[in-house]
Amino acid sequence: MTTICPAVPVPATAPALGDAHRWKVLAVGVAANASFSAAANGMPTTAIWLRSGYHLSNTQLGVALGAMGLGVALTELPWGMATDRWGDRPVLLTGLLGTMLALLTLLLWITPADGAVPPLWALAAGLALVGVLGGSVNGASGRAVMRWFGAGERGFAMSIRQTAVPLGGGLGALVLPSLASRYGFMPVFGALALVCGLSAFFTWRWMHEPDFSAEAATGPQNASTGLMEVKPPPPLQGPLKNRKVWRMVAAIGLLCVPQFAVLSYATVFLHDDGHLGLAAITAVMVALQAGAMVMRIWSGRHTDRHANRPAYLRGSALVALASFIVLGCIAWLQAPGWLLMAAVVAAGIAVSAWHGVAYTELATEAGGANAGTALGMANTAVYVGLFLTPIAIPHLLAASSWPVVWWLAGLVALLTWPLFPKAQGSGEMR
Repeated sequence: MTTICPAVPVPATAPALGDAHRWKVLAVGVAANASFSAAANGMPTTAIWLRSGYHLSNTQLGVALGAMGLGVALTELPWGMATDRWGDRPVLLTGLLGTMLALLTLLLWITPADGAVPPLWALAAGLALVGVLGGSVNGASGRAVMRWFGAGERGFAMSIRQTAVPLGGGLGALVLPSLASRYGFMPVFGALALVCGLSAFFTWRWMHEPDFSAEAATGPQNASTGLMEVKPPPPLQGPLKNRKVWRMVAAIGLLCVPQFAVLSYATVFLHDDGHLGLAAITAVMVALQAGAMVMRIWSGRHTDRHANRPAYLRGSALVALASFIVLGCIAWLQAPGWLLMAAVVAAGIAVSAWHGVAYTELATEAGGANAGTALGMANTAVYVGLFLTPIAIPHLLAASSWPVVWWLAGLVALLTWPLFPKAQGSGEMR
């Protein structure tokens, strides 16, 4: 069975009315993703203080850190389908405002205060609710990029949009550990709620559906009537029934596992194994996220110019494998702290640079009308990994050591190599 796209296809070039406004739309997408990433990727950088402030064991810490990922995983696909049905604007507004309220709930009722420590289940439930609502930003903003930007720019635009993840995570790493260590978690949740509210305002102001009427008017004329003729788009197989989409979804989800291993437990690794302090740990996490931003933009521009997204993605899996092998060896040799810091930064950048390219390839295969659903599928897989990875690592540590954790993360990266598409003549997966 196949699904028929709506009457207006995603254009080969950006709609005329979007030439200026599309950059505002992209900015909204970046802001929305950065707001949620500051929570999803920023909260793990407070792991040391989360563990002490809420009186958690390493295993309980893994449950708390994974709860947000579970919330996203449960709702990413419904959010994506809702985006395809109702559009980007209402989904983003609902999700951002709801996330802000969930964070305010954590601030008011689920923070340690006056010697009282909230139970683990309350903390996990609150963070899971943040994930349930915040997951809306992923598919919606990605679909907007696919609809506002032409085929020759989508990789670059999607990669800029994907820089929001390390941007938000980097800002979170820069600000949240200091807030948590000095003032506790009330200002942590308050700061995150504030940025979600600001992003909701910009979404209300600038996020609109593109108008393709100008492009439709330039279609070929009918020889007999002299009227402009607009051909209907060809039927596309729905993403839920498309094997190529599912392979890409599996690859994206798996390659995020080693990334989440670094983001969730690098601070604990550097503190417990490397005996590093707050300043050094913060520097590592900020450098990692800044490097990931630069590499995501470069990779998007590079693959747009060379039309080599499949080859780039398969190469990224091998680079990630190599970086985690090196990290594990350095941890095994008990190297000096500066070398541990460099290895963590290198591995984190290597396993974070490919996102924009992969999401563009996935959305291209699914088609613009189904991009929200396809991106929702991918983000479901991604956040299942975000839920399971922090839970699994303490058990791996109890049974082995940090070098084994990093080597296994590299092995997971290797598993994605055969799942990414093989290079074809055009670089577009059809």
